[in-house]
Amino acid sequence: MRFYMWHTHESKMHSYKKRRRLKEIHFQPQICACEILGTNSDAQNTCAGIEKIMHKKDRIRARGERMRSKKIYRRVLILLLIFNIIGMVLFIYFKIIKKVPDEIKILVGKEESFDFNMPIKANIVTEDIGVISVNDLKVPDNQISIDMKKPFTLGSTKTGKYNINLKLFGLFNFKNISLDVIENIELIPCGIPIGIYVETDGILVLGSGRITGEDGLNYEPINNKLKSGDYILEINGVKVKDKEDVIEEIQNSNGDDIKLLVRRNKEKITVRVTPVKATDGKYKIGAWIRDDTQGIGTLTFTSTKGDFGALGHGITDIDTGLLMDISEGSVYDADIMSIIRGKEGEPGELIGMIRQSKKYKIGRIDQNTLQGIFGTIDNNYNWLLKQEPLDIGLKQEVQKGPAKILCTIQDKVEEFDIQIESIDISNSNHSKGIVIRITDERLLDMTGGIVQGMSGSPIIQNNKIIGAVTHVFIQDSTKGYGTFIENMVNNLE
Repeated sequence: MRFYMWHTHESKMHSYKKRRRLKEIHFQPQICACEILGTNSDAQNTCAGIEKIMHKKDRIRARGERMRSKKIYRRVLILLLIFNIIGMVLFIYFKIIKKVPDEIKILVGKEESFDFNMPIKANIVTEDIGVISVNDLKVPDNQISIDMKKPFTLGSTKTGKYNINLKLFGLFNFKNISLDVIENIELIPCGIPIGIYVETDGILVLGSGRITGEDGLNYEPINNKLKSGDYILEINGVKVKDKEDVIEEIQNSNGDDIKLLVRRNKEKITVRVTPVKATDGKYKIGAWIRDDTQGIGTLTFTSTKGDFGALGHGITDIDTGLLMDISEGSVYDADIMSIIRGKEGEPGELIGMIRQSKKYKIGRIDQNTLQGIFGTIDNNYNWLLKQEPLDIGLKQEVQKGPAKILCTIQDKVEEFDIQIESIDISNSNHSKGIVIRITDERLLDMTGGIVQGMSGSPIIQNNKIIGAVTHVFIQDSTKGYGTFIENMVNNLE
């Protein structure tokens, strides 16, 4: 008998005499050959034993690989299950966040209906026992539970703010809602064109530019010092009210460093800038600035108390896109002179003439907010307060379907038919909670749909004022956004 073994330098083959057991054999890369010469039974048995060991090791190895594969498979399944659970929870969470608003308004003494159809429980916490009713039943407890998977009604006999705590599946706290019980509000819908003039609170910085100095070199003095959206309040301790004040103080510097008091994101900071003498002999700091703005919009409503609201969105700077901080402002009577029709990719516009004089001043602007501009009516226009008022319609009352808008296209306020196509009561963008489409053929013929200048046109449904037009779809001028009227009346409280 002869043995042949292929192995690495670490493998060894030990010879054993007859009847001795094979103690240790290392096989390295699984290559073994046994050539049997003759009929020696011991040799045959030895070879068979070696093959048996090899097969056993192969089976053990295969079993180990199968076990490892099963472990990996189980781990993958567990990870997939965890990801699915996390995904489901996140999906439900964002769906609830999108569907359920941060604030709910109801009118005192009136039951309001809600149907969120969400797998959540709600607890209303109040110290005023017996003032909140659910499904027409007064709840004599300071903690009221509501199943928001089913339709329900809410009512209150007392105005005030209450806290609603939402629990996912009735177990996990994840969101608080403010329940605001208010008195019934009546507003007078207007729809008249207005000219708007506002002065900024400080001098608005639009951006920076390069200056060519007397030496022929280019300079940018405010680079990395002033930012777009900053407001210059003072120069060297002198308060500046307009662009002329800024120019004067820069010239007075004679090229020396000037100290600017700047408001940035509601914080005041001090910035030092060195003016550069330009080729025209004047000192400059290379800042593009603005101190006022004006435009055409629509008056949304007046209240019987003499307040007004307009636009449905704030006045933003055309260059920075930021909401403008205003020191004072006014709205004036305006005449529509011509119309630029809207079309795909190009929004249209109402071209108007502002009657900017004391005689035609409608009122004073007190607030510029994301929900619109607000102020008080002047005595000259007290007749606006004597028109027929309408009740407001809260978010939960707005329905898909037909409605009307009031606006002035020619020489008088008219009603035009629209369709409310979608409603999002939880939209964090307060000016885009309603999607509307113009269906009135007369308005489509005149304007092509919604055009600039119609912002603020009141939306009427079921004889209630429910909102105001705010934006037009760039690619489809027949459609646009509206804001809920309750977003605007928040600024009257």
